[in-house]
Amino acid sequence: MTSPLPFGRVLVTGGAGFIGSALVWALNRRGVERVVVCDRLGTDEKWRNLVPLAFEDYLEADDLLPRLASGALGTFDCVLHMGACSATTERDATYLARNNFEFTKALAEWCVPRGVRFVYASSAATYGDGTHGMDDRAQDADSLQRLRPLNAYGYSKQLFDLWAARRGVLDRMVGCKFFNVFGPNEAHKGDMRSLVHKAFGQVEETGEVRLFRSHRPDYRDGEQSRDFLYVKDCVAMTLHLAGTPGASGLYNLGSGEANTWNALAGALFSAMGREPRITYVDMPESIRDKYQYHTRADVSRLRAAGYDAPVTPLADAVRDYVVHYLAGDRRLGDE
Repeated sequence: MTSPLPFGRVLVTGGAGFIGSALVWALNRRGVERVVVCDRLGTDEKWRNLVPLAFEDYLEADDLLPRLASGALGTFDCVLHMGACSATTERDATYLARNNFEFTKALAEWCVPRGVRFVYASSAATYGDGTHGMDDRAQDADSLQRLRPLNAYGYSKQLFDLWAARRGVLDRMVGCKFFNVFGPNEAHKGDMRSLVHKAFGQVEETGEVRLFRSHRPDYRDGEQSRDFLYVKDCVAMTLHLAGTPGASGLYNLGSGEANTWNALAGALFSAMGREPRITYVDMPESIRDKYQYHTRADVSRLRAAGYDAPVTPLADAVRDYVVHYLAGDRRLGDE
């Protein structure tokens, strides 16, 4: 049984998206339905994520800041800001700066002076290749400045982390550095879907999974590793931080373990009741110098903030995703 949250009315930006809609689902499961959802529905199918969920209002992202400024939306106890372009392959840095940095900054400048709890999506992509570590304990601007994101998306997230640190407001909000989150409600994300979602379709169509071949001698094919986090755990962690008044600053949100792509593929085949068949393909030249070969979240700071729930083991998470969602094309809330 999850504990009740210490606030009533919540704004969720990106609320039709992957993590955003999962947060609305998790809020509903805690009895919170005084939720305003903000997103850009566009022409894809993410509107389907909203169908099973309960919330009091919806508005398009371009209308949010003017309506907040006018007072038309009323008051909120908490803002869960998940809205962003999350494509690591996006090359329009101007768009990313406006959408991921400027918008987040404007929303924070509305929340902080009013004492509204502000929880936002940062990213593990800010760590780059991990040369300078993946440690969330160093939160000053000088430490954050040393990080070297490998793509414009990661840099757009780092820009806000740095702005908040330099303005001295990072300790008045919570930034979630999400690692490799996967699970229901990601179908609309195209190439940014998790391997589990992509590979499920591959196995149904061809009986095999395609993984990138390693282009480094110290890693065998498929042995590149990631910190994979099931979305149900991700939103439980996020809401714990949102509801813990003493929690502030940046937090790594991951499983705390590194699993290989081979292990992930093996878990998928097992969940589908198939024998493993893996084909290794060359990584595109365009991403080879930006590819992370290993990520693992140090979640000791999250644990110190009181989050004591066990993380769903990878095989169990993949099985839940496959059996209860992918196999029937269901969303969170369709259970």
